[in-house]
Amino acid sequence: MNLLKTKSASKSGSSTHKSKTREWIDSIVFAVVAATLIRWLLLEAFTIPTPSMEKSLLVGDFLFVSKVHYGTRTPKTPLQIPLTHQKIWGTDIPSYLDWIQLPQYRLPGLTKVKNNDVVVFNYPPREYTYAGMQPDYPTDLKTNYIKRCIGIPGDVVEVRDLQVYVNGKAAENPDGIQFRYFMETNVSVNERTFRKYAITDVQSRTEMYNDSIPVSGYEIKTTPATAAELKKLSFVKSITVLKKKKGVTDTSSPVYPNSVATPNQPVFDWNEDWYGPITVPKKGMKIVLDSQNVAMYHEMIAKYEGNEKVTVKDNQLLIDGKVQSDYTFKQDYYFMMGDNRHNSYDSRFWGFVPEDHIVGKAFIIWLSIDPQGGFTDKIRWNRLFRLIH
Repeated sequence: MNLLKTKSASKSGSSTHKSKTREWIDSIVFAVVAATLIRWLLLEAFTIPTPSMEKSLLVGDFLFVSKVHYGTRTPKTPLQIPLTHQKIWGTDIPSYLDWIQLPQYRLPGLTKVKNNDVVVFNYPPREYTYAGMQPDYPTDLKTNYIKRCIGIPGDVVEVRDLQVYVNGKAAENPDGIQFRYFMETNVSVNERTFRKYAITDVQSRTEMYNDSIPVSGYEIKTTPATAAELKKLSFVKSITVLKKKKGVTDTSSPVYPNSVATPNQPVFDWNEDWYGPITVPKKGMKIVLDSQNVAMYHEMIAKYEGNEKVTVKDNQLLIDGKVQSDYTFKQDYYFMMGDNRHNSYDSRFWGFVPEDHIVGKAFIIWLSIDPQGGFTDKIRWNRLFRLIH
């Protein structure tokens, strides 16, 4: 009997022995499944590619974004290669099939989006490039943006002379907030000087004073504190913030809702420095669809509320061919802005972020690489494991 048992155990052991190749495949499959679940449920790694959040977040910062803070979204596009977003790595081949589109829900979260949170979200409008129109990606596969939440549902947002106001009160400015300045100098300033003050966006230009006197200098983007320091330098004659005038629209870079209105026919006399007031839509909020509200909200109603055949005719909004006198919003929306206020393409230009486009909260920088740094200063050691606020 013992002999039979021994033979049986030996035979069983040989049949279940895995080859090295099988072990590698099993390990890879397990790692991919685990990473996919963590990426979906808990947190996801992102990098900062543009300077729209400087100096709060820098180009080359690598972040972890929490999905559990606001609640994880259920997948909308299930037919997708794991650990990809829009395309297969290193190619222009789509990494998904849109044959199946599921209803999207949000699991319970730890908190809700708050004013001044740094939020990652799917960019709502359809994207355009110099080469033409991008594919209209499903909601969960749209390009990821990162901005600061300025207005939550129901807030009234306004920008007066660069300063943001929320519900009539001046909003707290982030420590790293930046604006565009003109620095008049009597000498040429080398790149090393600008790097000393952590200024990376510099353009040599001539400014006209009183439409008649040309002066030479540099257009820079920096913080008010750094601008004050630069003003003390002997070779700096003056430094002036460059801002738009109140009531003057900019047709070359129109703000929302002018940006979705008839070209060259602005609805509101707003610009990026004098904007609003504008009310952020809230779920259950009812509005009267007068001509101003139709101009302000028709894009939200048409694109993000699940309505069919929304049209605008003679300043009236029609759903399925019927004129609507009022409308009640079906979901919450948010107003986002970049901390680099004069170099940020944000809600001032393209409108609100729907709640179902919210991805998660940026909460920690785990690595930071300076694209302009040398061998010894490539890594920004002072930014590692810094909490984001």
